[in-house]
Amino acid sequence: MSATQDLAFGKAITAGLRAALAADEKVVLMGEDIGTLGGVFRITDGLMEEFGRDRVVDTPLAESGIMGTAVGLAYAGYRPVVEIQFDGFVYPSFDQIVSQVAKTHFRTGGAVRMPLTIRIPFGGGIGSPEHHSESPEAYFVHTAGLRVVSPSTPQEGFDLIRAAIASDDPVVYLEPKRRYHDRGPVDLAAPLRPLGPAATAAPGTDVTLVAYGPLVRTCLQAAEAAAAEGISIEVIDLRSLAPVDYGLIEASVRRTGRLVVAHEAGRTGGLGAEIAATVTERCFHWLEHAPVRVTGFDIPYPPAKLEHHHVPDLDRILDGVDWVLGRPNSLDSLDPFAPPRPLAAADGTERA
Repeated sequence: MSATQDLAFGKAITAGLRAALAADEKVVLMGEDIGTLGGVFRITDGLMEEFGRDRVVDTPLAESGIMGTAVGLAYAGYRPVVEIQFDGFVYPSFDQIVSQVAKTHFRTGGAVRMPLTIRIPFGGGIGSPEHHSESPEAYFVHTAGLRVVSPSTPQEGFDLIRAAIASDDPVVYLEPKRRYHDRGPVDLAAPLRPLGPAATAAPGTDVTLVAYGPLVRTCLQAAEAAAAEGISIEVIDLRSLAPVDYGLIEASVRRTGRLVVAHEAGRTGGLGAEIAATVTERCFHWLEHAPVRVTGFDIPYPPAKLEHHHVPDLDRILDGVDWVLGRPNSLDSLDPFAPPRPLAAADGTERA
């Protein structure tokens, strides 16, 4: 059988978990309903039967207890992999993550490692309400001592979960739940790769478009639509949200002169703000326009029937692209702080 198979995104993560369990007997999965049920999204389906109840453990409904137990296991030399059923359920364990998981390695002067992986299905697009469709990545990106990653393709789902489990650092692994059924080729014999490097998902010359997780596919669709109008967009898939691979972004912006960052999380204090500020500091003299963010709104996640207004879609991302190119777009009418456009002279040229 070929090592490359066509797999759904969710099943690629399952394959990565299976590979990690088979490779290291110290790997232990923990979470609510992950064993007998196979998880809410069936990501751990069949793993309890394959590896036993001591290594795929159904836990009580108590996120802080799950995380605290995982910290103890990590102290004892295990590599626990914790599943949080939905993004908004992570908050009961938040204190454990930011106070213990993130700081133990530093607090002990490097004597204790914390090889703990926290799987969180995140983001919207599946018709669920708040606490089931949130994007809490900024909390974790802001917490020193944590690595944060998010795959965007089935191959990345397989690669990154194995790399996260193999890492001696605690890793928050954000799974774009609305992409669980996307299919693609997965090389099950791919070697382990390090966490950190971003990837150029599509090359381009006019605008750099940065995204991660669920919005990478939307950004690729935007690049295809823009190409029909003669606009070349370079799409960068971050993969790692903490740390961010700024080298790839900077190289791209110095070629294109324009940056758009897209994410589902709210705008204020989001990762897009950090990337826009850092690129402005490092690439100011190469920028042809101020960086633009296309994000969710600063509101609690809306009811399911309204989420398509909240989550950035193809049109909103293309509006952001038009904005940095100085083309007319709908963002002008929505933003009271949008700069005035140059006026057209009678001969069709622009005048100040």
